[in-house]
Amino acid sequence: MNIEEYRDYCLSLGGDVEEKLPFTAFKYAGDVLVFYVNGHMFAFFRCDHFQVVTLKCRPECIEELKARHSCIGHPFNLSPKHWIGVDATTAPDDLLRQLTRDSYEIVKAKCRK
Repeated sequence: MNIEEYRDYCLSLGGDVEEKLPFTAFKYAGDVLVFYVNGHMFAFFRCDHFQVVTLKCRPECIEELKARHSCIGHPFNLSPKHWIGVDATTAPDDLLRQLTRDSYEIVKAKCRK
């Protein structure tokens, strides 16, 4: 999946999804595109180097996902207890979509509480 397909997929998850470049003031993070649901991020990646997508994940699923899929590793700059990094260059499209939808749903449900 390329960057535009992934961006379109994120935006298609719901009318409550927003995209922003919130870190433009930072030298090495100005190109990080973040997707939000209800003001909380659920996915982000670097636009100039679309490789690792950082996603929210249920803590009890992280180790099993890493064991089953070599494309799943540590997140970029967030807690590995609640986030995963997915190599978008090697992950099957359906897996990347499913993990992204799960991240969206996790964050959206948390916002309802």
